[in-house]
Amino acid sequence: MPKNKTNSGAKKRFRITGSGKVMRQRARHVHKFQERSSSQARRLVNDVMVAPADLKKIKKLLGK
Repeated sequence: MPKNKTNSGAKKRFRITGSGKVMRQRARHVHKFQERSSSQARRLVNDVMVAPADLKKIKKLLGK
């Protein structure tokens, strides 16, 4: 039986913690930080959990 392939786009965007939670980066956390206030930039630093409605689909894409 062939092996399942991890979706390349999903593995760049999501990570699974040791306890099984799926984490993602916040939107707008890539570039143009000079246009944001420092408080807004700091708020974007922390990763957040994925919405429960999307969990099943994302875990399937990650092969979990």
